[in-house]
Amino acid sequence: MKNLLLLLLALLLATGARAHGGEDHGDAAKPSAGPVATTFSVAALSESFELLLRYEPLQKGQDADMRLFVSDYATNAPIKGAKLTITCPEAADLKFVVSEKSPGSYLVEGRFPANQKYSLAVNIVAGDKADLMLLSGIEVGKLLPVAAAAPAAAPLIGSWKTVLLLFGAFALGIAATALVMRRRRPAAPVSPSTPAVYENHA
Repeated sequence: MKNLLLLLLALLLATGARAHGGEDHGDAAKPSAGPVATTFSVAALSESFELLLRYEPLQKGQDADMRLFVSDYATNAPIKGAKLTITCPEAADLKFVVSEKSPGSYLVEGRFPANQKYSLAVNIVAGDKADLMLLSGIEVGKLLPVAAAAPAAAPLIGSWKTVLLLFGAFALGIAATALVMRRRRPAAPVSPSTPAVYENHA
């Protein structure tokens, strides 16, 4: 009986070790997925102005709606009522329509003929200031990066199996210990028999 209990205990411990070995115990926590970009942007600076162009993914032959932000270089204040003329060095025949939507924010509408990199030459006239600036690196046909999928949560079934196996091993260990202690307990001493004494009464 003792050998059988010890054998069962060893089997349970071995099974629990194999089940526990499949779990991930990395010390470093995996970084969570960061915010996903929804637009591309390019910028340009001069001594007078700052330009920031934001746009969603562009495709050849489709309408391109881009937002151009114009601000003062020294104060970062939005430039209101600027006169903007935009051309494309890679395709001189392209036409762009510019309309102001809010102070310093201008909608640029056009259409690119091919999926490739373009640049925009922006001629700015605002009050007594004027400048010609180049926005480069506008990639038509480029898609936004896809966010990495969040790691799936570890199933709870394996954890419960491990707990049950460890509990069973613990119970068997207690039973085996109790059995060994019981067999090693010394037998109670037997008192020697005393011969009966009979008295004769006359």
